[in-house]
Amino acid sequence: MARKKRYQFNAQTLAYEVHRTPLRNRFSKGLLVFFMSVAAFAGYYLLYTQFFGLDTPKTAYLKYRYVEMNSKFELLQRQFEQNNQALADLQMRDNNIYRPIFGMEELSQDVRDAGFGGVNRYSHLESVSSSSALVDAVKRMDVIYKKAFVQSRSYDEVSILARRADEMAQCVPAIPPVALENVRLSSLFGYRSDPFYGTKRMHQGIDLSGDRGEPIYASGNGTVVEVKRNFFGYGREIVIDHGFGYKSRYAHLQQMLVKVGDVVKRGDQIATMGNTGKSKGVHLHYEVIYRERRVNPLNYYNQEVKGEEYMAMVKRHNEI
Repeated sequence: MARKKRYQFNAQTLAYEVHRTPLRNRFSKGLLVFFMSVAAFAGYYLLYTQFFGLDTPKTAYLKYRYVEMNSKFELLQRQFEQNNQALADLQMRDNNIYRPIFGMEELSQDVRDAGFGGVNRYSHLESVSSSSALVDAVKRMDVIYKKAFVQSRSYDEVSILARRADEMAQCVPAIPPVALENVRLSSLFGYRSDPFYGTKRMHQGIDLSGDRGEPIYASGNGTVVEVKRNFFGYGREIVIDHGFGYKSRYAHLQQMLVKVGDVVKRGDQIATMGNTGKSKGVHLHYEVIYRERRVNPLNYYNQEVKGEEYMAMVKRHNEI
């Protein structure tokens, strides 16, 4: 649409002429209108926010998003607590039920806590507003993930042993190494007065006294890993590796009927009772070793198994 022309009477020429506004005047008017608009907007904004106490649409939206995100964050924190408690229950059952069933040592709390040290992994979050809460949440999430990974690996180990439960049942040193009606339990596991020096010392196994030549049997399936002949100490001794962390030692023997590398079954005769090495009488020194630590052998076999019941058990294992 064509712009309308403005006319102005010229007294000198006595005629109407087209009026042309100078560019500077037009710019000045435009600038004045702009500043008046800015002033009006500022006045409206102050009146809206300060006098009436209202939020701008953008501020109101940001506040809504803040409340929404804060609610989600609180829900996430509660989920962390629930998951951490559920994980603690799994750890308790794992340490107190599943692992002991298969003779596995419990996982220490240091391993399960799965802390993070060294380089600051969360420095990139410290510049964020309310960074302490965010860093704490991310740390807790990392720890839960690590604990879950440790627990998963533990269950993998238990699962492997569960699949080999039958084999393990045959390998654990679970029968007496001698017929109990023919021997006497002469020394228990634990601290005792040393028969040679009279001082209090730890006795790493049990002593079973009997007649020279009394048969000695393997207390579980395994492989012979040591056959030694010493003048002092254990004298003639045999060590069987049963697998699954178990070993057994038979010492002060008279005759040894196996050699290193032999595979034996529970109930196989491996030696006869003697009085070799550092010994004051005919007896068998018997040890059970679990994960390189001596444990009380009496915890592994039934002391009431005697006579025909024991010999039938030995015979049955020899026939398997």
